[in-house]
Amino acid sequence: MELAKGLREIQKLEGHTDKVWSLAWNPVTGVAGIPLSFASCSGDKTVRIWEHNPSSSTSSWDCKAVLDETHTRTVRSCAWSPSGKFLATASFDATTAIWENVGGDYECVSTLEGHENEVKSVSWNPSGSLLATCGRDKTVWIWEVQPGNEFDCVAVLQGHTQDVKMVQWHPSRNLIFSCSYDNTVKIWADEGDDDDWACVQTLGETNNGHSSTVWALSFNDGGDKMVTCSDDLTLKIWGTDNEKMQSTDDFVPWRHLCTLSGYHDRTIFSVHWSRDNIIASGAADDTIRFFVENDDKDGLVDGPSYKLLLKKEKAHDMDINSVQWSPGEDRILASAADDGTIKIWELTSAG
Repeated sequence: MELAKGLREIQKLEGHTDKVWSLAWNPVTGVAGIPLSFASCSGDKTVRIWEHNPSSSTSSWDCKAVLDETHTRTVRSCAWSPSGKFLATASFDATTAIWENVGGDYECVSTLEGHENEVKSVSWNPSGSLLATCGRDKTVWIWEVQPGNEFDCVAVLQGHTQDVKMVQWHPSRNLIFSCSYDNTVKIWADEGDDDDWACVQTLGETNNGHSSTVWALSFNDGGDKMVTCSDDLTLKIWGTDNEKMQSTDDFVPWRHLCTLSGYHDRTIFSVHWSRDNIIASGAADDTIRFFVENDDKDGLVDGPSYKLLLKKEKAHDMDINSVQWSPGEDRILASAADDGTIKIWELTSAG
């Protein structure tokens, strides 16, 4: 893998009229001639769908749809189903909306109600049969997809003592990871055949975890490592035994591998691990940073260590809320910020 040396801004996308909270790339785009597409959601109560137009002279990005008139407050999070057919949007209005993509037109086909107040994050499991949501009411809800765009709540997970900021399914196992204002990451597993979900591990300060709010997490391509980011200004790398994980149905615990500190000097809100092992982080210092595993360490370090690949200061004019790598082959990153803009970046091998 050739290491990137520079970051090129491809385009700045404007249209949202309030801070942009979250981005989600459609996972079935960017391959087989299907143009890259992603969704963005904002404090302006709308979701926008953006698509790459490679045939235009400037190879530009266009807003293809604005999803409005459904949420009555900030839309905090969005996530595509694995098929790319459905988009889930989580809002401060205490609901999660499900949108169906029918030939480029988006129709709200279901509204999930149950959280007491703000829903902060939404995530689909790898098969698209389950959806997880989390919120300020300290709970994680699991919803089962039923025929006819019906969604049944099959479990409400209680254990966090504060606002739950993000929920993510493991890329290959039936595990849910949630991170919270209570400074922990909790891992949840379905212990039986009857939706008997339970917390199987808590990654907290006592086991080298974060000392302040954990805002986000992301898995590497193999699913045996995870990166978390926090209000404590650090990124932490966690690992599990991949061979053991693949050879048993039992839960295999995660352990702290290393901490990246001294880089961002304000809250790190977002982190995303690319398929070719580059970690991107976005923070309240308006900077995007990129990290890679340090292959030339001196042997004194036990376990992996990571080094700064490059940084982009003043990437936005205000706090960066989301950084997301695109699907497909190219090293394309999208970032979203409090300044109401989204930027599309490309990692380049030129300095």
